[in-house]
Amino acid sequence: MTTIAREVECGQIEVVVGVDTHGDTHTAAVIDMTGRVLGCAQFPADSRGYAGLLAWVVRFGVLLIAAVEGTGAYGAGLARHLHAEGVDLLEIDRPDRKTRRFAGKSDPLDAEAAARAALSRVRAGVPKDRSGRVEALRNLRVARRSAVDQRADCVRRIKTLLVTAPDELRERLRRLPDRELLTACARARPDTTRVGEPAQAAKIALRFLARRHAALTTEIDELDTLIEPLVVAINPALLALNGVGPDVAGQLLVTAGENTDRLRSEAAFAMLCGVAPIPASSGKTRRHRLNRGGDRQANAALYRIVLCRLRRDPRTQAYMRRRTEQGLSKKEIIRCLKRLIAREIYYVITT
Repeated sequence: MTTIAREVECGQIEVVVGVDTHGDTHTAAVIDMTGRVLGCAQFPADSRGYAGLLAWVVRFGVLLIAAVEGTGAYGAGLARHLHAEGVDLLEIDRPDRKTRRFAGKSDPLDAEAAARAALSRVRAGVPKDRSGRVEALRNLRVARRSAVDQRADCVRRIKTLLVTAPDELRERLRRLPDRELLTACARARPDTTRVGEPAQAAKIALRFLARRHAALTTEIDELDTLIEPLVVAINPALLALNGVGPDVAGQLLVTAGENTDRLRSEAAFAMLCGVAPIPASSGKTRRHRLNRGGDRQANAALYRIVLCRLRRDPRTQAYMRRRTEQGLSKKEIIRCLKRLIAREIYYVITT
C-alpha cells in the first residue's frame, strides 16, 4: 500500500481541491498540503454533479478549502452548494499567460493550478455570497443597465438616420433638442403603402426608434421603483451620503457584495474599485501611475459622486481650490477625491 493510500485510510490527510468550471462540466483536482496530486475527475455542472464532486473529494481526506474559478459565472452553482455544505471557499484568478505558455492548457491542468493557488494563497480571494439581497439587486441592475444602454443607442441611431435622411425631413428635425426630437419622431405619420420610398422608410424607422425609446424609459422607471426600496433596505446610511443616489449606491453595494467582511481594509476596497494608485517607482524615481484595473462600474459611480460634490459641496470645492494651488491638475484632483470617497464609502458599507 502506498503512503498516500495509508494516510487516506487512516483519515489523517488534509486536502485542497481546485475546480476549473465550464458551462456543462466541472473538472476537479485534489492535492495534499505538500502539493502532491491525489486525483483528478470531471463532473456534470448540475446539483447531482456538485454533490458527487464533494463526495469524491472527501474520500481523499479532510477538505480544508475549495478553490473555484469563476464563482460569479459558470461556478456560481457549485459555489452555492459548497457554501451550503459549510466548505471554505476561495475564488481563483485564471493562471497568467506566461504560466500557461510554459505549462500548457487543459481542464485538469487548470484545476490543479487552482488548487496550488489556494494552497499558496496567490491570486485568490473570498468569493461574493450570492444568496442574499445584494444578489437580487445585481439581477435588477443587469436589466436596468441593459435598458439604459439600449435607450442611448436609440438616440444615436435616430441622429445617424437624420444625417442621410431626405433634405426636408433632415432640416425639420436635426436642430431639435433630444426630447423634442423624440416626440416629433414618435408622432410621425408615414405612409406605409409607400414603404419603398426613402423618405417614408426613414419616417417609419424614426417612429419605431422613438417609440422603443419611450418603452425603454418606462421599463427603467419600473425597475427604479423596485431598486430604490431594496437599496434602502440593504443599507440606508449609504443613501444619506452627499452625492449618493439609488443608482450609485446600488452599484457600490453590488461591487462590495453581501459578505462585506471579505474586504480586508479600505485600501482593498479602493483597489477593488480601481481608485488606488499603483506604485511605479524605480531607482531614485518615486511615483505612482493610474490604476486601470478593478470594477470599472464602481469607478464610474465614484466619479459621479465626485462631480456631484464639486457642484454642491463646499468642503469638496475648498479641497479643489487648495489642491489646485499646490499645482495639481483637475484630473489628478478628481483621482484624489475618488480615493477619499472610497474610504468614506467603505466604512459605511462595512458598518
